[in-house]
Parts: sequence; C-alpha cells; structure tokens
Amino acid sequence: MTQQTVSSQSTASPPAAPGAARRSRFLDLKGIAALEHLKFSTRQRVEGAYSGQHVSRQLGGAGEFADYREYVDGEDLRWLDWKVLGRTGRSYIRLFQDETNLICTLAIDTSGSMRFGDFKPGGSKLEFAQYLGTAMSHVIVRQQDQVGLALLDDGLREYLAPGGTPSHAAVVQSAIESATTRPKSDVSRGLRDLFERSPRRGALVLISDFLMENLEETFASIRLFRHRHWEVVALHLVHPDEERLPAGAAYRFEGLEGEGIVNCSPEEIRAAYTRRFAAHCASVRKHAIASGCDYRCVSTEVPYLRTLAGFLVDRMR
Repeated sequence: MTQQTVSSQSTASPPAAPGAARRSRFLDLKGIAALEHLKFSTRQRVEGAYSGQHVSRQLGGAGEFADYREYVDGEDLRWLDWKVLGRTGRSYIRLFQDETNLICTLAIDTSGSMRFGDFKPGGSKLEFAQYLGTAMSHVIVRQQDQVGLALLDDGLREYLAPGGTPSHAAVVQSAIESATTRPKSDVSRGLRDLFERSPRRGALVLISDFLMENLEETFASIRLFRHRHWEVVALHLVHPDEERLPAGAAYRFEGLEGEGIVNCSPEEIRAAYTRRFAAHCASVRKHAIASGCDYRCVSTEVPYLRTLAGFLVDRMR
C-alpha cells in the first residue's frame, strides 16, 4: 500500500557535547518553545506528592478559600476566623483548597499496527506517538509536575514510575525513543498491570490507534483507573491512509499483527472499507466517552506540535 508522509515533523537534534546527556531525536526544543505559555491542566481535582499548581482533592490550610466549618477544641488557632468570632460570638475555621502537583503517566501503544506508515520516513503512527509523547513529557516536567511512562504491547513491556526532575524526563524520553513495535498485542492486559503498579491517582494519557480485537476489554481496564478517580485522556491516532484507501489498480495488503496477506484492487473494497473504518472510529469514541475519558481523534497528517498546542489550549479552558 502506498503511504503519505506525516507532515512537518521535527528534525533530529544536533549531536550532544562531549560528556553531556544525549538528547532524544524526538525532542524539538525550538518547536516546543513556541508552546511555553501553555500548560497541561487537569479538569478534576488531583492527588500529588507536594505543593504545585493543580487543585487538590484535599482541603487544607493554604491555597484558595473554599469553605467554613465549626472550630473543634485543640485545633490550630491560626485558621480561626476572628472577624466572624467577633461579629457572631461563634468560632469557625477557614478551609482552603490545597494545590498539588500533577502525576501524569504516558501510556503508548506499541503493538504491531502502530508500525503502519513506516515505509516512508517519519510516517508511522508510532513515530508520531514518539514525537507527541516526548513533547508532552517535556511540557509536564517544565511546569514542575511529574511524568511516568508505560509501553504497552502484549502486556506492560516497560514502566517508568513518575518523576519530576529533568534527568528523569531525559530517561523517559530515551525510553520513548527506543520504543519498537511487537506483533502480538494485549493492551488491556498492559493497562491492568499498569493499574496495579500505580497506587497514587493522577492523569493517564493513552496514545493508541485502538486497532484491537476486543475494545470492551481495553475500556474495561481503563475503567479501573476511572473508578479510582484518575483523569484519563484517550488520544486515538489515525493515519491518513487508513481513512482513505489509495488510488491504483492493484495492491497487496499485509496485516501487521499476523492477519495474513490480501491481494486486491482498492476500488473493489473501498466502499465497504470506508464504512467499517468509520464504524470502528465511532465505536472507539463511544466506548471512551462512556468510560468517562477525554477522547480525541488525532490525525497523523496534522503536525504533532499543532495537535499538542490545540490539546493544551482546550485543557486550560
């Protein structure tokens, strides 16, 4: 099958200076600098390890005023509202909404179907995910939050617990750069393994093409995170040649996960293929929304920095 190259991908980073850590080829600092004013914001209260910029699930003694409650003997008098006491003769404590840091895990599908488009430079869905995931990790750590990584194929192939230092971000980006696809896939199993290894709630960003035999099982695993009050973002990658078959007399279509080979003319199957692919995309969206995810269909035809900018702007509203 002929392919279209992903447009406007970043160029490789220059060689590192002697003794310096090598920068990932997917990290375009000049391009990401244009997004400096944007942040990854959560849409619900989160739980973190230390003070930060996101609204916490806990009420404490600092941050934005949230409510009053009656004073209990022995509590810290610093939070007593003396003005209310003077006006009413009753003792009330002022409650504030604490702010905390975001813990975000990037989960990247590395199953065989993510290799689609790789016979043109920069064209595969996996490469797009690597550019997008690398840029996201940089943005998250730059805003003093924590980022982790999960690579999913026939389970949880690689897991890096969240961290917030530049050196940790470099480790995450190196692992993203080294990611390769595997023929067999069981993303649902990988998500369950990730859930068991993630005791603290946060945000999960799943980057996948969702080309799997049983979407129900995958979203059942996603609902485990939602039941624990994680914020889940489902980024559904679609290659342009998946949306529209190429013109031509005859092609060989080869499955990337052992499905076999079919020789045919695109015109013979175009109408049926278009209907089935549209139904697949609608099914992914339906499952994601029903599971409480923030769902986005992402075309790899759109430059990844433009996709990331639009995503961050929407999250800040």
